[in-house]
Amino acid sequence: MSTALQAVLFDMDGTLVDTERLWLRAVEEEALGLGIVPADVDLAFVLGRAIDDSAAHLAARSAGRADTARIGESLERRFTELVRRQVVPLPGALELLTALGAEGLPAALVSASPRPVVDTVLDALGRHWFTTSVAAGETPRTKPFPDPYRAALNLLGVSPAACVAVEDTPTGVASAEAAGCAVLAIPSLTAIAPAPRRTVVRSLLNVDLVLLRRLVSDSRAA
Repeated sequence: MSTALQAVLFDMDGTLVDTERLWLRAVEEEALGLGIVPADVDLAFVLGRAIDDSAAHLAARSAGRADTARIGESLERRFTELVRRQVVPLPGALELLTALGAEGLPAALVSASPRPVVDTVLDALGRHWFTTSVAAGETPRTKPFPDPYRAALNLLGVSPAACVAVEDTPTGVASAEAAGCAVLAIPSLTAIAPAPRRTVVRSLLNVDLVLLRRLVSDSRAA
């Protein structure tokens, strides 16, 4: 069986672009408007999650002061506007995408953010770097379920065993691993421990094609 790397699947927020802080700012602003102390908002319920999941968490915290749908709409507006004005590629992101492009290796963007936010980031990074993208609401379930990664794999026509998923949150790692991908984790705001078929590094600046190819080879040998 071939051990060649066939594609790299990237999470977006906190992995390729510095948007986790913008998302947390949107959540904190929404929480304050609901009378919730931001420190009481558990990161596990909002980091790496779809907007609907975070909205449901805030609705539960609000003790009935607002419904989930209204909170979700407000969160999407806040986050989209913050990303539109302040999106910044993380160090090493464009260099890695350039290296993949030079080798003709497909890249996919697999995000728990809604399509308007994903499109804003695609425009900022350059759509030509990505063969396909998957956003929240485009699969039956989103992260931490495997559906988004499975959808991207199907669109690319590649085997999960020949791919590496790059993620920054435990939620995203769970999604990629459930889909069968080897995972390269670059923790942003929460710690991620190494595990079988999971390698942890500090930054995209520590990532090159040699490492990505080795992760596929090692995972298949395991």
